[in-house]
Amino acid sequence: MTVDESVATAAASGANATQRFATDKRVVADTPPERVSMLAREVLSAVHATIRDHQVTYDEYNALKSWLIQVGQDGEWPLFLDVWVEHVVEEVASESRDGSKGTIEGPYYVPEAPELGSEAWLPTRDGEQGTPLLFEGQVRSVDGTPLSGATLEIWHADADGFYSQFAPGIPEWNLRGTVTADADGRFHIHTMKPAPYQIPTDGACGKLISAAGWHPWRPAHLHLKVGAQGCQQITTQLYFPGDPHNDDDVASAVKPELVLDPQDIDGGQQVTYDFVLDREATS
Repeated sequence: MTVDESVATAAASGANATQRFATDKRVVADTPPERVSMLAREVLSAVHATIRDHQVTYDEYNALKSWLIQVGQDGEWPLFLDVWVEHVVEEVASESRDGSKGTIEGPYYVPEAPELGSEAWLPTRDGEQGTPLLFEGQVRSVDGTPLSGATLEIWHADADGFYSQFAPGIPEWNLRGTVTADADGRFHIHTMKPAPYQIPTDGACGKLISAAGWHPWRPAHLHLKVGAQGCQQITTQLYFPGDPHNDDDVASAVKPELVLDPQDIDGGQQVTYDFVLDREATS
């Protein structure tokens, strides 16, 4: 069973991503005015410098205004920011954290996925397309202690490159779940290998990509949020070797430490990847 790509539009994905952000994210509203002023002024100064350095014309300025309006109308601000900005925010946020590497969350996370235990089969449709994948490993702290009861939220695209709850025709929790590690911090997740995909290109972000001569591809990846009591949660993505866009991911999210080493097994592939979590800072 596959999703008809012609009905999985940028407008639909953008609207869903915007709605999910409004529903799921708590926006911190108590940032001191002096910091808001400093950040806003520096961003605007960078824009002003670009205009001066490159002698931006009124036609180019009006094209930018039109495009910014279209980004909002398409509901693509979560997509735009998560693809082209978030990787730097993640870099700054994690620079002092030890343990496993993280990377961007992206626009397609949904909280409260079904709880599945330590030996987990992610929900799938009858006849779900793709290569069966067994993903297993252990969650430990930086001192090597296995983290019993660690939680792993996992979600990923299907073999057509679509995410449940963001494209039509896919069951609500397809290829999404919350896994709880066993007493030794170990987990075993049965799923289907995801496919590379293009970010939506029929909306404003696609117009930018086309105008700039860029490509819209993300390499195949698994998304995870991994946490345990007393430890800092990490958000990450894991990639597969040989993908042509590991080196030029449109979202700039691939790190060498996040590339898996899959092994062929009867009927599919198996990967082992351990997570090492840093302890929470103590005051």
